Amino acid sequence: MSVTKHGGRTVKNIPVNLQGHKLMVTEAPTLKMWENDNGVQEVVTDRQGVQQFVVSLFAKRRAQPGEFAGKGEEIKVTLTADPGEGFEEGAYVQLVDATVSYWERNGRSGLSFRAHGMTPVGAQAPVAA
Repeated sequence: MSVTKHGGRTVKNIPVNLQGHKLMVTEAPTLKMWENDNGVQEVVTDRQGVQQFVVSLFAKRRAQPGEFAGKGEEIKVTLTADPGEGFEEGAYVQLVDATVSYWERNGRSGLSFRAHGMTPVGAQAPVAA
């Protein structure tokens, strides 16, 4: 876990356990893009030049018998590797090594989610190298 000073101490890359939630793909994974100062779209890469991907998921808590599940929420997750094929809209997935970070910029703030990848529900998660 790394700590960054940005208007105070902010904890980054906190491991997050979403196993008690159903995660459904609402927008299939695509390359993550950003707009440069000239208005040109560019692919987002990490410090090693590896392309990043983004997927939109609907996250909803799994209710236990007799419980109300409550409302869900759509989250965007940055994937640090190409997730591959088979993650179309409506597919249920699990995230691999998911983390969450708090951010603040220009008077706005929020949470950003990252994961090393994702697997279809019921599939074996890859072992970290």
